[in-house]
Amino acid sequence: MANTELLPDRRAAVLESQREFYIVTCGLPARVRPEFARIEFTVGSVGAITMPAQLAALVKAHILTERNGRIGPIVSHPRSKRWTFLVCPDIPGDIALFAELFRHNVSVVPIGGEVALPSPQFDSMLRYREWVHKPSDGYRPAGTDVVNAIRCCVSPMRQ
Repeated sequence: MANTELLPDRRAAVLESQREFYIVTCGLPARVRPEFARIEFTVGSVGAITMPAQLAALVKAHILTERNGRIGPIVSHPRSKRWTFLVCPDIPGDIALFAELFRHNVSVVPIGGEVALPSPQFDSMLRYREWVHKPSDGYRPAGTDVVNAIRCCVSPMRQ
């Protein structure tokens, strides 16, 4: 039997184990999508903000210098050079805010949107998704705090 024939069963077990970690330890409403061999969640109780990696690195550094200096989970999408911050879903549905963020290539994933999470071993081989900051508990920053950090990082006074 070739190694590739063992992969689907092993992959399913590894994905399920990682999903359980995301749910139990990290408080993420994760599920396995077997047709894509990936783990994801639907935005609702957890929010997400996606932006270019270059801006995201500045935002991460800014957050680390703030009052508690704690960042939440951040997913990197190496191929598209974008990062997704997992946040508390407290961002108001304000069109002006979304337009402001859009000008900087930042998007707030809407309620009901799906966010793919890094899947152990398989994603890292293909470089689809990786953790910039892997969760170790249920902490997520307020979405509004991440938006404020974005504003500070794109401010004309900073450039």
